[in-house]
Amino acid sequence: MMRRIAVLDAPTNLGLRPPTPTSVPGCAKAPGALRDHDLLARLRARDAGCVTPARYDPGDWRPGDGVCHAREIADYSLALAERIGSIIDRGEFPVVLGGDCSVLLGSALAMHRLGEAVGGRIGLVFVDGHSDFRHPGNASYVGAAAGEDLALVTGRGQADLAALEGRRPYFRDIDVVVLGIRAQDEYRLDLQAAGITTRPVPALRAEGAARTAQWAHEQLADCAGYWVHIDVDVLDPAVMPAVDAPDPGGIAFAELEILLAGLVDTPHCLGVELTVFDPDYDPDGSYAAEIVNTVVAGLAPVTAPEAVPPRLLSARPTPSPRRASGRSATATERPERLAGLAGLDGLDRVAGVARLDGAERVAGLDGVADVDSDGVGSGALGSGALGSAGVGPAGVGASGVGASGAGASGLGPSVSAVPHDVAAQSVLPEPPTSAATAAEAESPDTGGRAHTEPSGVAPLVDREPVGPPASAGPGLLRRTSPPA
Repeated sequence: MMRRIAVLDAPTNLGLRPPTPTSVPGCAKAPGALRDHDLLARLRARDAGCVTPARYDPGDWRPGDGVCHAREIADYSLALAERIGSIIDRGEFPVVLGGDCSVLLGSALAMHRLGEAVGGRIGLVFVDGHSDFRHPGNASYVGAAAGEDLALVTGRGQADLAALEGRRPYFRDIDVVVLGIRAQDEYRLDLQAAGITTRPVPALRAEGAARTAQWAHEQLADCAGYWVHIDVDVLDPAVMPAVDAPDPGGIAFAELEILLAGLVDTPHCLGVELTVFDPDYDPDGSYAAEIVNTVVAGLAPVTAPEAVPPRLLSARPTPSPRRASGRSATATERPERLAGLAGLDGLDRVAGVARLDGAERVAGLDGVADVDSDGVGSGALGSGALGSAGVGPAGVGASGVGASGAGASGLGPSVSAVPHDVAAQSVLPEPPTSAATAAEAESPDTGGRAHTEPSGVAPLVDREPVGPPASAGPGLLRRTSPPA
């Protein structure tokens, strides 16, 4: 049976600093902009409504005051966690449309409640162009939660955000996999010291998006399930400048689609959130169209007729090593079940990938994407998407402009992509490296992520699943009191 998607709007901008002294961040408009491109109809999704945030008003906040809007973000996170829990209680697959990255606090709280309910740990796949790991231990001051969300959900920072309901951390360091940060991320050494597994863009591209999804799932093999966070600034600003902090050196739409498909095509993926798209920098809607095309294709495994309903894994009887970091994770000892989740016969399938004569092919694309040791190629990605793209260790090549009118020049030399019988290959210029696409910076006004004016238009671990679930009754995830 197919998994039903429920789309929930989370149009908060409370976690960002203002782009100018007299304006507010535009990412609160993102859910509406994406819906305008028929996102729900194309996903055949249920409309789960909207969690409305408080007014954006930094007031007289000054550096040293802690996270700006902290009380409002805490209240919003509690409400968002309740709604996500309600969706999962119905056996549905939540797709949360942010908003800024502070929405991760609400989903993290929902996942911690879920982990407590089933007697296991829930992991996090964090797909983001920035580590968002600023906290009082590595910065002179904090301010914008959207630049500190990974630190907060791993227990670093002020308790009114990092320890809601007395839960801290929401995700353990060993249960987090970070994908897509830039090679020179400001906090990469802090992530390494914390034992958080990372795969920056160069390694992601060298291994390929499909293999990276497999690898991420393997790193979380000791978790009962995992949540996926996607910040669209993981994309290179040459193809997606409509974000608050564009940073050169990102991935292409084709890679994001393959990565997303690989992450969600398993019953152990519990949901996805999409953040930071800013329609203020997309006046003709072309970037919104590209995002919708990518999300619809990337989520195709969830709605496929053969898709397996969400399912939490049993705890392992013995610890298993984390291959990338040398760490081991202790298995939980109380394998319980989540109400309303159906079983899975047989072993996990690779997310959207079937092995054919040593090559990998990604399902859900319009055309065939060949994946080998040299990289990934993908065919056309649907209406408004790139005409063809090739992805290899050196970069991404793309040709053609879809109906959206948002064709991108792409990144570096390409490997040929073969949609159906027609081979196509192109070489695209390097992405811009101007100051207008500089990475995140601190601001004396709010201490948050810099709101930079964009430029350019430019092997799975085989796991034995838990047996038939026992009903735990309604409201399983909507617990608001601290654990005993």
